[in-house]
Amino acid sequence: MTTRFENGIVVTLGKNNRVLWNGSVVTDGENIIAVGAAAEMKQKYPDAESVDCSNKVVLPGFICAHHHFYSTLARGMAIPGEPASNFVEVLERLWWKVDRAIVGDDILLSAQIPLIESIRNGTTTIIDHHASPSASDGSLDIIESAVRQAGVRASLCYEVSDRNVHGEGIRENERFIKKVGKGDGQIAAMMGLHASFTVADDTVEKCVGIARDAGVGCHIHVAEDAADRQDSLEKYGVPTVKRLDRLNVTGEKSIFVHCVHIDEEEMDIVADTRTSIVHNPESNMNNAVGVTQILKMLGKGILVGLGTDGMNSDMLTQMRAAYLLHRLDNRDPRVAFTEAPQLLLQNNADLAERQFGIRLGELAEGRPADMAILDYIPPTPMDESNFLGHLIFGMTDSVVDTTVCRGKILMRNKQILTMDEERLAARARELAPQVWKRLQAL
Repeated sequence: MTTRFENGIVVTLGKNNRVLWNGSVVTDGENIIAVGAAAEMKQKYPDAESVDCSNKVVLPGFICAHHHFYSTLARGMAIPGEPASNFVEVLERLWWKVDRAIVGDDILLSAQIPLIESIRNGTTTIIDHHASPSASDGSLDIIESAVRQAGVRASLCYEVSDRNVHGEGIRENERFIKKVGKGDGQIAAMMGLHASFTVADDTVEKCVGIARDAGVGCHIHVAEDAADRQDSLEKYGVPTVKRLDRLNVTGEKSIFVHCVHIDEEEMDIVADTRTSIVHNPESNMNNAVGVTQILKMLGKGILVGLGTDGMNSDMLTQMRAAYLLHRLDNRDPRVAFTEAPQLLLQNNADLAERQFGIRLGELAEGRPADMAILDYIPPTPMDESNFLGHLIFGMTDSVVDTTVCRGKILMRNKQILTMDEERLAARARELAPQVWKRLQAL
């Protein structure tokens, strides 16, 4: 079916960004077939279905480069015991109990809710990192079914760790990677690992072997906290990135999440191996672990993307958090105005291309029809030269009206079309207290 998304302000992004007032994006099937002036597109495609985008900005769908769907059912839960005083305690008292408490329907609901929230925020592509040690077998299939129901794109993996059972999760990853193969443009697979300090050498070697045989990368948290770096130094005599590089975890398709506590020599290793880093500013602030030195990393040519780490599914808020955080951290009001949007709008598209093999993040003929259509009436002139100012200081407070992925309208007039939000939220409210009760017993 051919559709004209017309009369909006079309922001194409890509290498030659254009801001087209009263523009149209024309889609057919899963792809864009034309972008131009609304009158011209209406004349050229008169029989196409029309979606009026007046008083709205049409952008490529947003990409989240690191998420944790499974954390959803912990929202609003009182953490048992004394408050955690450091990151390792956060893991031990919260997340390593949450993932063990998730079973059965929890896995499906904990994916469906953030997928709805992704659609509400115009996020059409997600790279997720799952863990459910009490019910790992088949868990990625359950999440895949939720992703396909929602209609977005996702790269999925299971978090391998030795903390409960040695090598737990390897089998689920290997099975799912073989099932997905090269992917279909909607679902992709990676080899997930928790972090250096929870996986022994033989576990890492097994994971890397499977990943390399399948031609996929590894998705792992790296030096999120100083404890990960210290563990590597004490056990292996080298810092975290050096250890992972020795074990061949690095590579163009691999994602190193956080990298808060790495030095310049480790940054050079990441750059030389073309490994990606994903920055999660709100999560790092929430856990009080430190600040990833993204400006140095970008200066070294490292591909740094932007994620949420499960905090939410709103990529515009993450972008603005990165903008503010790095101005403060550097004590310099001249920085991050271009770099923070770059992570979201350009680098995440580069990173997704390595996972899905398709070019997202641009509204252009032949590109996938993924769009976030926001309510935004510019109160001042807006064009290519000042778009970022409107993005950071205006659109971050806008509401997404319509979300499109693979040419299918997933939300229109703020109504989710692919999932029953009210019913699923009600069911999640039933299941969450049961998860909390199981967690209390651990």
